[in-house]
Amino acid sequence: MFAAPTAAQGWAKGTIRIVVPFQAGGSTDFLARALGQKLSERLHQPVIVDNKPGANGTLGGAYVAKAAPDGLTLLIAQSGFASNPSLFKNLPYDQTTDLVPVSLMASGPLVLTVNAAFPAKSVKELIALAKQKPGAINFGSAGIGSLPHLAPELFNIMAGTKMTHIPYKGSAAALADVISGQVPVYYMNLILSLPYLKSGQLRALAVTSPQRSSIAPELPTLAESGLTGYDMTTWYGLFAPGKMPKSLVLTIQQEFAQVLHQPDVMEKFAADGVNVVASTPEAFQEFLGREVQKFSKIIKAAGIRAGE
Repeated sequence: MFAAPTAAQGWAKGTIRIVVPFQAGGSTDFLARALGQKLSERLHQPVIVDNKPGANGTLGGAYVAKAAPDGLTLLIAQSGFASNPSLFKNLPYDQTTDLVPVSLMASGPLVLTVNAAFPAKSVKELIALAKQKPGAINFGSAGIGSLPHLAPELFNIMAGTKMTHIPYKGSAAALADVISGQVPVYYMNLILSLPYLKSGQLRALAVTSPQRSSIAPELPTLAESGLTGYDMTTWYGLFAPGKMPKSLVLTIQQEFAQVLHQPDVMEKFAADGVNVVASTPEAFQEFLGREVQKFSKIIKAAGIRAGE
């Protein structure tokens, strides 16, 4: 057991609330609950996870933006959160001032999957088929602006294809239709895809990260498959209310880093295809700026609008 700080650097004593701006049961919720338990043990304070889903994470983001900057209310969001400034004209908060980036905690790839009956057996074949039938091939996503939406839109841009987006209210509904063959193409969490790949219901074509995944090293990257420079990863970031003192932001980052680097936490994340990062606040802010810019270009090029 690590020695725990006592109200270090202005961190208030009391129940720590980790807000997850998505439904319970998803990957962000899993990560938050795993970290919350470890943080509670380390700080000897209760830590609860509060799910506040809606509007691609903006409802939960607004809740944390308006909270007291005492460290008792924090936000864990994932990649698609960086698309919100480009998707919504009137966000209920200013993402650059009302929320402060604390740490890029972990990241991992998505995998490009197709229904087993779909004829394309490689990225090259998918590109050729999509070019033969512009607009005829559909891809599903968990919702507008989610990473499973933006990843294939980047594919369209880089490959010069035109596959059509079919949004769903959550990943479960999208996955069900991909398995049934209603929608042939879907970008999904690599670990969640494994049972369907093993059963033969889905076929994996490539991963979205710049490097191959240690979980499935036999799968090529999209960059290796002809889309040089393709890079879309699922990442999980920690945010705090914007008016939080820098000293407290650093304290919170350091405490989460201690938790993230515990061997059993790293092993658990690795088993789920996610690598621990535990970046500094400055590094996360720079990374977030690049992601917001990248997503903005994709959203503009693809003509994506919230609620379309």
